[in-house]
Amino acid sequence: MVALSYLRLAPSDKLAHRFASTYLAFLQHAQLDDGRFHNFMDYDHRWLDEIGTHDSCGRAVWALGYGVANAPTQTWRRVCATLLDRSLTTLESLEYIRSRAYAALGFAHAHTALKDPKYEAALRYLGGEIHASYTANSDKNWQWFEPVMTYDNARLPEALMRAGQALGVSRFGEAGLAALRFYEGVTIENGIHVPIGNEGWYSRDGPRARYVQQPLEACAMVDAELAAFDLTGDAAHVATAEIALEWYHGKNSRGIAMASGGGCFDGLAEDAVNANMGAESTLALLSASYTMASRRARVLRAVR
Repeated sequence: MVALSYLRLAPSDKLAHRFASTYLAFLQHAQLDDGRFHNFMDYDHRWLDEIGTHDSCGRAVWALGYGVANAPTQTWRRVCATLLDRSLTTLESLEYIRSRAYAALGFAHAHTALKDPKYEAALRYLGGEIHASYTANSDKNWQWFEPVMTYDNARLPEALMRAGQALGVSRFGEAGLAALRFYEGVTIENGIHVPIGNEGWYSRDGPRARYVQQPLEACAMVDAELAAFDLTGDAAHVATAEIALEWYHGKNSRGIAMASGGGCFDGLAEDAVNANMGAESTLALLSASYTMASRRARVLRAVR
């Protein structure tokens, strides 16, 4: 997804083309006969797992759906669609709400691009499961999908909003917007994005953890706010997306830039920064940056 996002900004970049081809080939190789995916490979190209985690399988579906809609060549789009079709029978095996949200995002992209009835059915199922979690757990004081906020939180309202827009199902979009507003109230403080920390998370009626903040949270917030803008046309959501992006560049609760030399530090703690730059953190930075750059370019073209 990150390679394809960059290719939308720089369509002739040969390195990005090579990366995208390599990563798509990896996804193809990782898919099991039953449509699910491996996740861990050794340096000698041996798989180290029998099957990947629920989240990794959901993210693979997300990437393929994104590729169906955004890959720059017909060949790549066709490969993505073939692999995505093989995953359709696996959706009920995704037991956790985040894995369902990741898969829903993929099918929202694919259905929007192709209007395929089988993608519509998959998205209705996943959106229904996510919406059911919201209905079961939310009330006027806790408008959320679970009794605790943990990781990659903004993906949950984003998935409902994208599903609602793609399907024309208003209850999905309305619930997603309500959850995002609640999440904004928890994590936007004086114009700064303060993600839920992983040292304790945030349970209903309990104190929220402020540290250690993870880079994937800011990326998810960028995408959720842009989904809300696409659904409502309210430019305030674009402004909040910019606030989330600035988390990487020092506009955070410690005033420390997390982006450095093209990479991103792994975590923002109360008294230190995790100086390791893992793939997840750097991909989050790049994804958020490319997404916002692409959105700014579209706005500029519209103004012109």
